[in-house]
Amino acid sequence: MAGDRSEPPGWLEAARNQWTYTGAERPPFAIEPGPGQESVWDYPRPPAIAPDGRLIEVVGERGPIASSRASIRIMETSLPPSFYLPPDSIAEGSLVVVDGRSHCEWKGDAEYLAEPGGDAVVGWRYPEPYPEFAEYAGWVSFYPARVECRVDGERARPQNSEFYGGWITDELVGPFKGDPGVPAL
Repeated sequence: MAGDRSEPPGWLEAARNQWTYTGAERPPFAIEPGPGQESVWDYPRPPAIAPDGRLIEVVGERGPIASSRASIRIMETSLPPSFYLPPDSIAEGSLVVVDGRSHCEWKGDAEYLAEPGGDAVVGWRYPEPYPEFAEYAGWVSFYPARVECRVDGERARPQNSEFYGGWITDELVGPFKGDPGVPAL
């Protein structure tokens, strides 16, 4: 189960409490959102989970990977949202689990996915997440830098990060975690 790790007691609480920015107050360097826009600095920590009915489409080198109008957006302070799609929206045979793992103090242990025969990680999921994310076990998100990700037809742009997979669309203002000069915490 996610969280069954060998860290000393209190490690998860310490990881969750390390953040300076929590969405309670927008920092002075944040861009003021215009009409119809959101500032990623207003997103909370812990992250918010919001159902999203827009058409989400993901296309890889081998063709369509996923399509859904039943996604969720995970919105966390300083990060562009990541869209997660339900397992039944993933085209059969379009993804395989590959080596590598990471840990999120809010969601748990992630595993990585690639297109069959491909060597690039294109997405991730949490097979056994923490209780706060348990309803979305196995839902998949994707890296817009590695596959084409669209939100109601608008192509999502990747954030400046090899690790984070936020989806930047015209409705968002930053600066975003990973941009030059943006504090890590």
